This record gives sequence, C-alpha cells and structure tokens, in this order.
Amino acid sequence: MTTSAPPVVASASPPSTPWVAVQFALAGIVWGSSFLFMKVALTGLAPAQVAWSRLALGALALAVFVLLRREALPRSGRVWGHMTVLAVTFCVVPFLLFSWAQQYVTSGLASIYNATTPLMTAVMAGLVLRVERLGAGQLGGIVLGISGVIVIIGPWAGLDLSEGVVAQIAILGATACYGFSLAYMRRFVADTGMSATMFSFLNIGIAAAIMTLLAPVIALQPVRLDPWIVAAVLLLGCLGTGVAYIWNQNTVRAWGPTRASTVTYLTPLVGVALGALVLGETLSWNEPVGGLVVLIGILLAQNRLRRRRSPRT
Repeated sequence: MTTSAPPVVASASPPSTPWVAVQFALAGIVWGSSFLFMKVALTGLAPAQVAWSRLALGALALAVFVLLRREALPRSGRVWGHMTVLAVTFCVVPFLLFSWAQQYVTSGLASIYNATTPLMTAVMAGLVLRVERLGAGQLGGIVLGISGVIVIIGPWAGLDLSEGVVAQIAILGATACYGFSLAYMRRFVADTGMSATMFSFLNIGIAAAIMTLLAPVIALQPVRLDPWIVAAVLLLGCLGTGVAYIWNQNTVRAWGPTRASTVTYLTPLVGVALGALVLGETLSWNEPVGGLVVLIGILLAQNRLRRRRSPRT
C-alpha cells in the first residue's frame, strides 16, 4: 500500500474517532485551500518569498505546540540528519517548485496535479527506495496514472515548452519529491519515537532555517502587501504548513496510513472549487478527465480495487 501521509512516529494513544474525522476533514480543506492562498500571495510576493514565509510561519506555529507540550528535542545525530534530508525533499524543493509554477498555472490545475502524490509514492517506494514490493496490478496502476498525467498535459494541442507546460512539469517534480520523502520516512524515521508534533516541527523548522539561509540569495525581490496578501500568507503558513501537519499526523496514527492517505482525494475538489468560485478559473475538459484517470491509477497502485472474496462456509 502507498500513502500520501507520513508514517506513524509515536506510540501515544490516538485521539477519539469523531475528533480524528474532524481533523481529517480540516486538513483536506486547508490543504485544498493552500493553492488559492499561494495564488493570492504571488500577487505581491516572489515565489521564493512565498515559500520562505509559509515555512517560517509554519515553524513558529508548530513551535508554540512543542513549547506547550514541553517536548524535548531529539539528541540523536542520526535523527537530525534524516530530518534534514526530509526538510529539503519534503519542504524546501517542492514548496519552491509549487510557488514558481503557480505563476503560470491555475490553482485548480495545481491541486489536481498534487493528487499524483500517492502515485509518486508508489514509484519511489517500490522502484527507487524499494521499501515495498509492487505487484502487476500496482505497476498497471502506475502506468495508468502516468497516462492520466499525459491527458492533463494535453500533448495533442502541441507542446511548445511554454512556461505553462514547464510549470506543469515542475509541479510533477514537486510531487515526486513528496513521493521520495514519504518512502524515505518509512525506511529511515518510522522508528524514531517522535510525537506527531515534534516530527512536524523538526520537518518544517529545519526547512525554515534552510530557507532563511538562502533568502539573501533568492528572496530579495520587492514586496507589495495588502490585507488579502497578508491573510493568504498567514493562513498558508500557520494553518497549511503548521497546524494541518499535526492534524494529518494524528489521522495517520489513529486510522493508519492507507485511510489517512485519502485526504489526497479531497484536496483537488477543494482546490478546483475555490479556484472557480474565488478566482474565476476555468478548466479544460482534459484536466478533470485526466485527474479521474490518475485517481483510478492511484486506487490500483494502492490495491484498493481488488475484488473481495466471498467468505467460505
């Protein structure tokens, strides 16, 4: 099975089921809204500034939870090394790619492409890091998912390698980073014993520190702020890159990675709806159709379309 959520990293008792369901829904809504927040933020900030702002605000929000829980930082150099790798591959690189790409594609299309994360996780977990074995059905699902991506890109309309096409490829690069990171988590940090809060804080906090070091080089462009841009950045950082990570980790702990990964199916619905309602965005026919093909491919890659055997008497 593949997952779009990190593995369980703590053994604490899970929250009650109703509260977990609420957290699951809230994470899906917030992450689906993040594409709208990025689009609005980019009207006044450069892509690197958006990436840095969301990481810095997310780290501050998570730091508050760590301080309230009085959790101690891990002392193992191995843990810090692995978390630094994840900070780069799970946050810094994909956040920069998404921010740059959304200058040229709609927020709805970006949210559809984000749904390829479980597909990328299957590829990375089964073929790159080899933490899972892929059966024929799963490989077929990966191929079908790739076909869906091709439908979304729409090569029959002509590929002139314009910024729009390059931006779509950049988003796929971002979801490939997510897939690698999720497989890496399973292989190297699933047994660290960190709580969901500490895991999220280290992941986002280290990434924020790296982006702060890079800021003088890549984020010194002029800034234009208004109330909408400020609100979008605050929501993107504090909620989308902060609190939602804890909600997602709690869902993984209570429901397991397979059920928790279905949040990936909720985010494009929210992203497309908000893009249309708030920004007046429209979709070409091939984009939702390709997204549906990707979804079926994901279900196959996760072994969710197997027939149930009738019970024996």
